[in-house]
Amino acid sequence: MTPGIDARLRRIGTDDRYVIVPMDHGLTLGAVKGLKDIESTIDAVTRGGADAVLTQKGVAHRVHGNKNGAGYVAHLNGSTVIGPDSNDKRTTGSVEAALRAGADAVSFHINVGSEHEREQIEELGRLTDQAAEYGLPVLAMAYARGPDVEGDDPEALGHAVRLGEELGADLIKTGYSGDAASFEHVCESTSRPVLIAGGSPDGDRETLRMVRGAMDGGGAGVSMGRTLFQHDDPEGMARAVSLVVHEGLSASKAFERAEIDA
Repeated sequence: MTPGIDARLRRIGTDDRYVIVPMDHGLTLGAVKGLKDIESTIDAVTRGGADAVLTQKGVAHRVHGNKNGAGYVAHLNGSTVIGPDSNDKRTTGSVEAALRAGADAVSFHINVGSEHEREQIEELGRLTDQAAEYGLPVLAMAYARGPDVEGDDPEALGHAVRLGEELGADLIKTGYSGDAASFEHVCESTSRPVLIAGGSPDGDRETLRMVRGAMDGGGAGVSMGRTLFQHDDPEGMARAVSLVVHEGLSASKAFERAEIDA
């Protein structure tokens, strides 16, 4: 890594651990709960301890005054749930546009195993080359998704994160395999830090147990969206996740200390 990439990674994480809150869902889902007044949500999750927030570039002007010194990641592809294929992520911005928007890093979503894998591989490969010219880190959101892929299969997830590293990503987000032992294989499949997505856990305590399991399996943190920004207490939930990631607390102790207002 270059000094620029190292420096910018420190802006979106703390001591090589990361709590990133993606809020690019306005493109995918529309102005859902937590995103209409995105300013207040950004303020809440960053006060709770999130290291960085992530949006599409057009929302950057609503981010910077509300992130309490946290980092900013610009997401560079997307799709909608009302379109013909939500797995068909298309490019929405460039490295230069992300820098103009004040981004400390960029992110790109790839569905490994989908019908669009080939195009997304090419696009991510180009993006990492372009970002490297500016010393800008790339977060690859590398999911195992497709007609013949189980999204929580550790072998498929391991392949997805390795693909992200092979294409030049600096951080890699993927799904959780379900337990610490199987997630260890996922993390060992790459030398890059691995973050987990939020998924659809059954309640706050289960979310925190999932985060604890990912960390115990060698993970470096989370890139967790709706689980945090749609929570009734986004600040409290962000604090609880941060306590697990950054202070090594158990799920139960983090829940108690965060005093989540459910």
